[in-house]
Amino acid sequence: MPRDQSSADQATSQPPCTLVTGATGFVGSAVARELLNHGHRVRVLVRANANRRNLDGLPLELAIGDLSDADSLAHALKGCNALFHVAAAYRLWAPDPSDLYRSNVEGTRRLMHAALAEGVERIVYTSSVATLGLNADGTPADEETPVILNDMIGHYKRSKFLAEELVRDMVRNHGLPAVIVNPSTPVGPRDIKPTPTGRLIRDAALGRMPAYVETGLNIVHVDDVAAGHRLAFERGKPGERYILGGDNLSLQQILTEIARLTGRKPPRLRLPHGLVLPLAYLAERWANLIGRSEDLQLTVDGVHLAKKLMYFTSEKAEKFLGYTHRPAILALTDAVNWYLTETRK
Repeated sequence: MPRDQSSADQATSQPPCTLVTGATGFVGSAVARELLNHGHRVRVLVRANANRRNLDGLPLELAIGDLSDADSLAHALKGCNALFHVAAAYRLWAPDPSDLYRSNVEGTRRLMHAALAEGVERIVYTSSVATLGLNADGTPADEETPVILNDMIGHYKRSKFLAEELVRDMVRNHGLPAVIVNPSTPVGPRDIKPTPTGRLIRDAALGRMPAYVETGLNIVHVDDVAAGHRLAFERGKPGERYILGGDNLSLQQILTEIARLTGRKPPRLRLPHGLVLPLAYLAERWANLIGRSEDLQLTVDGVHLAKKLMYFTSEKAEKFLGYTHRPAILALTDAVNWYLTETRK
């Protein structure tokens, strides 16, 4: 028998694969590692020019493609019975907001239709707590807290809200076998870009945050979020969404803990939102002028978001998925240690 035919027969006998999008990124790489550790044959969709550092040494298959290219998505899904769609454009400000909608909404639409055409049996779609409602009194919100599109602050949140609605509609009307997960604020190692929260932790660890605004976040270890994705795949109900979160902490508490971990003094100066907002407008204009939007840390949407306490509960995921999370201090410890190691390289 010819060698190439033997190889083809061997490939045919392999178990079905699981496709992961966004695996070069922070959450996606953690999901890929979690699936590999639990016996999945993992294939990842990556752009041709993507930074693949987070995939180094992992025994997985590469499929070169892009969410804008339907043919590449169909090719990547061949032979896969499972899909984890983690990829997303996560920016609180962009010179051209239409980029966020093309990636987060139209890219998701294209991928979900490709998955239906391929007959994928199980999908986990990574949404965000950014799509959920918030309680005015600051108590933790859940999956059923009322929210509408007009509540979404900024194009990132609007794009993720519309993408999640698209997935839910396809579950109802097209039988899309998709479970939705809503991670809160993941932190930990391998945030190489980094995310907006990652930049905050890095700068605080390096003593670059002399002041802060009053807000609150739900902090969770990225590896717990990855485990939650696997549990949603194994136990979740299509069309349902599950918050994958951790502990609710004020920004002051977060910065104080980071200062303790690094032997620094925490920032004492609390800036009013009204003072910071004009600075954010100036920062965006300057970033647009010099063409360096990827370095922008102070944004108008970020200041508006900071006015609300972004507190959530993962009770539903704990009850129905068996989801658990470690204390936020351990997540912050891993994140700080990773950033400090990176700065020494």
